[in-house]
Amino acid sequence: MNEALQQAMAEATMTDRQLAEKCGVDVKTVARWITEAGRVPHARHRWAAAAALGKEEDVLWPAAAKKALKVGPDREVVSVYPYRSAVPASLWRTLITRAGTQLVFAGYTNYFLWLEQARFGTALRRKASAGCRIRFLVGDPDSDLTRAREEDEDVALSLSTRIRVTLAELEKLRSQDGVDARYSAGHAHLSVFRFDEDMIVTPLLTHSIGHDAPTLHLRRCQADGMFDRFASHVEELWRRGTPVWTETHGQA
Repeated sequence: MNEALQQAMAEATMTDRQLAEKCGVDVKTVARWITEAGRVPHARHRWAAAAALGKEEDVLWPAAAKKALKVGPDREVVSVYPYRSAVPASLWRTLITRAGTQLVFAGYTNYFLWLEQARFGTALRRKASAGCRIRFLVGDPDSDLTRAREEDEDVALSLSTRIRVTLAELEKLRSQDGVDARYSAGHAHLSVFRFDEDMIVTPLLTHSIGHDAPTLHLRRCQADGMFDRFASHVEELWRRGTPVWTETHGQA
């Protein structure tokens, strides 16, 4: 028996069927997770189950954590996804929820966050009120770079439209202390999303849009590693960025 999983479900008063619905699997699959101690679910299902039960993944499936342990320079790479759309929504939600110090959303539009995360604005207000620093880097919808990328993407919902949707949502947070936004062109082909010591990095490919881009989930394990290098890149973009609002209500 997977006693850790069974106990976590009992503490959460969650049935096999309820957990199956949250993870998007058959109830029989959850039953096998419980009764077969050596069975390790796919990574996306482990993340979904851990988020639903409020537990760390390595507590529920320590064998998976041990197998994934790395000692080389790639040890900061937690997961690799062929597309950003393949990253479980539960992973985004968990990373946002767990962050306590800072959240950085340096996507060129950041549009998908409001589309895929329920009550995203409310979650940001709650995080900011608790002392979390929240920063957005977005592209300028009227810039030549944006127009050039629109031609490259050639999709119905244009890049500038997606940016303006984000700006409209950010306007609702304008008076919230701890939330700030700046324009930047330096991340047009590289999106970086930071959640304290976790990070999602998405390099954009030619003729593709964000959700089709390959994606890395990183976790900081060392000084001057991959995580720190991407973090430094974003900090420099922030320093060079132009405030979205004429008066900054967040933290500079």
